[in-house]
Amino acid sequence: MKKALIITYYWPPAGGSGVQRWLKFVKYFRNFNVEPIVYTVANANYPIEDNSLQNDIPKGVELLKQPIWEPNNLLSFFGKKKTESAGFLNPNPTFFGKVLQYVRANYFIPDARKFWVKPSVKYLQQYISKNSIDVVITTGPPHSVHLIGLKLKQLLNVKWIADFRDPWTEIDYFHQLPLSKKAIEKHHKLEQEVLKNADKVLVVGDTMKASYDRFSKNVVTITNGFDGELNSKGIKLDEKFTLTHIGLMNADRNPKMLWSVLAQIVKENKAFAKDFELKLIGKVDGTIIENISNNKLEKNVQLINYVSHTEVVEFQKKSQVLLLLVNNVPSAKGIITGKIFEYLMAKRPILAIAPKNGDLAEILNSTNAGTVVGFNDSIALKNTILELYKAYKNESLIVNSTNIDQYHRKELTKKVAEIIYNITE
Repeated sequence: MKKALIITYYWPPAGGSGVQRWLKFVKYFRNFNVEPIVYTVANANYPIEDNSLQNDIPKGVELLKQPIWEPNNLLSFFGKKKTESAGFLNPNPTFFGKVLQYVRANYFIPDARKFWVKPSVKYLQQYISKNSIDVVITTGPPHSVHLIGLKLKQLLNVKWIADFRDPWTEIDYFHQLPLSKKAIEKHHKLEQEVLKNADKVLVVGDTMKASYDRFSKNVVTITNGFDGELNSKGIKLDEKFTLTHIGLMNADRNPKMLWSVLAQIVKENKAFAKDFELKLIGKVDGTIIENISNNKLEKNVQLINYVSHTEVVEFQKKSQVLLLLVNNVPSAKGIITGKIFEYLMAKRPILAIAPKNGDLAEILNSTNAGTVVGFNDSIALKNTILELYKAYKNESLIVNSTNIDQYHRKELTKKVAEIIYNITE
């Protein structure tokens, strides 16, 4: 049995996508002779909480906690605006908000959780010295967590796996940060230090792997996945022609083309206007709600705030069509939203607006689980929606997806366990 110390900022009761990956690895590690020990924050300020996720933590897993000082509440206080933002950055900050965004971007490097690094290193250095730990695993974002692993590697020469759930300097909002040249250089320097010193680097997609291969020969793709049964028997589909999006919908993920196309179809097709319902489950940026309203789609939209993960699974399986959106940003090709795997489990047709040559498109095409439409292809989008609607009216709206089992969390955990054994033998 190998002992793995997992250092993560996000842990139940944290909700949302950030907690899922390592919660599920911890859930299944013991099946593959790995004993997880989790180190997390004692006083985290999680924007979303989901107490139902506590049920996935195996009994007896050791949980270590240390407090953190976070300056983020200052930014949220000064950066408020009338139209609520669901993004990483407030697009219309106050003067003080702009100042604090600049301070945060240039002095809190790599992020505002950097103040957890020193006390964590001190605490964990003592813990590891007194306990038999085979491997340290850090997961980011926040990428400051990787600096804990880097320092422990330097001090104790412990085996270390750095897991990137999202890129560091190639994250979709990095280009929006008000960074000085010096700050950009520091970000790249720290990122490369982590990549070069970790015994193994895990990433969630092949585009990120190709980028990180420049700095390390130890990069492995372990995608995100789903956890649950593929069986959808007994599920009653929505009566309406529902198009459901689940998760954060920020300003960068605003599919203006979709609202325009839907408005056209609603105007041209009375039956569609009566049957169609757009379900947006999760936090939606205020500008998106404005766009929907401007396209006169309010009557067809149901806004549902955050719900538990159990309820999310139910919404997915009941929906006629699942909507998947990739941010229209320079790094779009490498973006694989975690929800794609949950969507695969639902076994409902997926409509994705994303790069047709990206990582996400590759997964959808290889599993025959849905259709990918490019960011600017309004004709293809309209035709696809009408084809799906026609199948719905004919009661033949199904999907014959294949090769999905490889994305089950248990199968993915097996791969991580093999990596742990390979680097510690």
